[in-house]
Formats: sequence, structure tokens, C-alpha cells
Amino acid sequence: MYIGRVKGTVVSTIKHPLFEGRKLLLVSRLNLDGAEAEAYDICVDDVQAGVGDVVLVMDEGSSARQILGKRGTGPVRAVVVGIVEQAELAASATPPANQPRRRPARRGR
Repeated sequence: MYIGRVKGTVVSTIKHPLFEGRKLLLVSRLNLDGAEAEAYDICVDDVQAGVGDVVLVMDEGSSARQILGKRGTGPVRAVVVGIVEQAELAASATPPANQPRRRPARRGR
């Protein structure tokens, strides 16, 4: 899950049936300082977000399909699940400028 900014919409006349009747958004990921990262996703909009909105994105396929009510397989990986009004970051949560942020090790893969 991550916080991003909606940069635009994606229009497709021919698409998988799972996308029929659903709006697709181009979402740029945001860094901890609020700056846009180079990473982006094309997300299914489940909350009626618009261009410029800061949004909460679920970017794990199985969970995304559950949110849309589609169990099993399908080409959905990311869904906009909320519009962010405010986000606060504790001062201790940001690493010093000279140290890279460490990610916790993944288990079970």
C-alpha cells in the first residue's frame, strides 16, 4: 500500500471484462517528503478520485481483486481505496540525510 497523486486518466476502448465500467487512473507514487517518485501505477478507481487528488493505493493483486469483489484471477494489481485528506510523519520516522532508509526483510518468498 502506498500514497500517491493522481496524474491523469487512462482510456481504453478494448479491455479485459474486469475493467468494464471502471475508471482507470495514472497514479504517481509519493516519497516521504511528498515529492513524486519516478514510479507509477495504473489503478482502478474505487473512490471517485480525480486528477490532483492525493490517494491511498492498494497495490497487491489478491487484495485489489477482493476490494473489487472479484475473487480468483484477473489482471488487476492496484486499486485506489481512499482519498487522503492529511498525512503526518513522526520526526523519528525519517532517516538522517546521510543514511539510507532500510526495508524490513520479506518472509516466505
